[in-house]
Amino acid sequence: MNKKKLIIIYLPILILFVILAVLFFIFSRQTVQKSLAGENVDSKENWNQIMAESANQRPIHLKVNNRQIVLDENQIYMSKNMNLMIPLNIIKDTLNCAENIYHNNRVVIEKGSNIAIMYIGEKRITFNDNEYHLEDKITTKKDVVYIPATVFSEYFNYTYEWDSRRNEASLNDNALSDSYLPERYSYVDKKRSVPVKDQGNYGTCWAFATLTALETSLTPEENYDFSENNLIYNNELSDDIQDGGDYMMSMSYLMSWKGPVLEKDDPYGSKNNKKKWNSVKHVQEAQIIPEKDYKQIKNMIYKYGGVESSMYMSMSSRNMSSVYYNETEYAYCYKGKNKPNHDVVIIGWDDNYSKELFNDQTIEGDGAFICMNSWGDDFGYHGVFYVSYYDDLIGTNNVCYTRIENTDNYKNIYQSDLCGWTGSMGFEDEQTVYFSNVYTAVEKEQVEAVGFYATTTNLEYEVFICPKYKDVNSLNNRNHIAASGVIKNKGYYTIKLDKKYDVAKDQKFSVIVKVTNNKDNKVFKMIPVEMETESMEGTVELSDGEGYFSAGGLNWQSAEKQGCNICLKAYTSN
Repeated sequence: MNKKKLIIIYLPILILFVILAVLFFIFSRQTVQKSLAGENVDSKENWNQIMAESANQRPIHLKVNNRQIVLDENQIYMSKNMNLMIPLNIIKDTLNCAENIYHNNRVVIEKGSNIAIMYIGEKRITFNDNEYHLEDKITTKKDVVYIPATVFSEYFNYTYEWDSRRNEASLNDNALSDSYLPERYSYVDKKRSVPVKDQGNYGTCWAFATLTALETSLTPEENYDFSENNLIYNNELSDDIQDGGDYMMSMSYLMSWKGPVLEKDDPYGSKNNKKKWNSVKHVQEAQIIPEKDYKQIKNMIYKYGGVESSMYMSMSSRNMSSVYYNETEYAYCYKGKNKPNHDVVIIGWDDNYSKELFNDQTIEGDGAFICMNSWGDDFGYHGVFYVSYYDDLIGTNNVCYTRIENTDNYKNIYQSDLCGWTGSMGFEDEQTVYFSNVYTAVEKEQVEAVGFYATTTNLEYEVFICPKYKDVNSLNNRNHIAASGVIKNKGYYTIKLDKKYDVAKDQKFSVIVKVTNNKDNKVFKMIPVEMETESMEGTVELSDGEGYFSAGGLNWQSAEKQGCNICLKAYTSN
């Protein structure tokens, strides 16, 4: 047979087969797409919507710099454009950015010298003074603001990847690890400072510094004027306006939910009328920043709020002069061996502030913290002044209030340590210890979180809940870990549990915490306690608690028999 005839005969058949195959593929694709979405979805937009719906049906995981991010109630989700939407309130912890909301609609995100400005409900973004267009709006769900991940991949030098098989998004920072902190940052420049206050002739700088720092942790979203008078008279460690104090007294007052209250309800300078005012916020976390750790101090200011810090102030009022203070430049630097005697709030820094502006011409280098005093507008520049990085005492004792919540966050607080963390206990050469408190439920409710003081840095913890406590042997039943993690800094922390634990009315329940420090062999006093000391004015009430501690978690000793209460709180909801 002729080969040419064979080709002529089979060629029409081959062409027909190809046409049928193409038609079948198109018909099958349209049928599948129609069955998934209920309509034809030939466009990229509709296909992205199908993919987004599929992604949102499962939990979406997030990795940042190869670290798995643990998400709480505010879950990330995919937009219809297949863009990952990230809760604004996790950005500062996960992406090393400062984030603030002005006037309830203006969202500002900063990293280093880069600034992005967006508006809730809109697609426009202004980045470093240039305006661009976003594919998705800045949205709000259940009072949580969401930002498209493209903001970080397109403007803040992050690499973004999506793994549909794992349902996991990855963001990796291409910048240097510490480049997110600008050379200058000031709450005054950012219009998020609070009005300067005046302590007058009283030794109350500690109270003013605490509440100023607390107020800056809420700005610019919320603006409050808290009552120093209530803090001074209503804490358990002092009741005289001239007694003086420190941030540990403030923490005991705040963590027990006795405050803060509003200035208008209990104005400064009024006598202690013993009236009880409702706290307008619940402070759930305060981090004590290590001595002279300037990077951490800056990080706290950048992301959370002003840092309350102690210094030696050679002047006792605004009307005095000092060899350490340049009145013309509002520049202060103390070099010497005196102890701290004054508290201020660090609200910014300037790495390039010239050493030539200080009276002491032997200062080693440039740089200063921007601090808010409590001597009224007449001191410094409207109450603000510079303290050199090389001041001997600034940055030695520091605290920042990093978690402040509304008063409906929990129903009840169970506690026996109204004087707060006044001492520590432990077992010599034991790097792991246990401590527990037993409480009686006042109603049928659920244990949702616990709170305790971290007495050391790099503290590993595990939390256990015993909903039906019978006797001390119940503390040995720890089959399930309700929470675990590592705490970097000293301070007070509220730990959310993996689930809510039911307790019956009038039923005793116990909270047990295991803590370990493997980083420092010299640290063994890891149990935070309320105990009387020579320096404290208050009285420890031992009849209000039932606390226990143990070296190995088997043989328990009574804390009350040792003359102290365990600093361990429980938070419940209905």
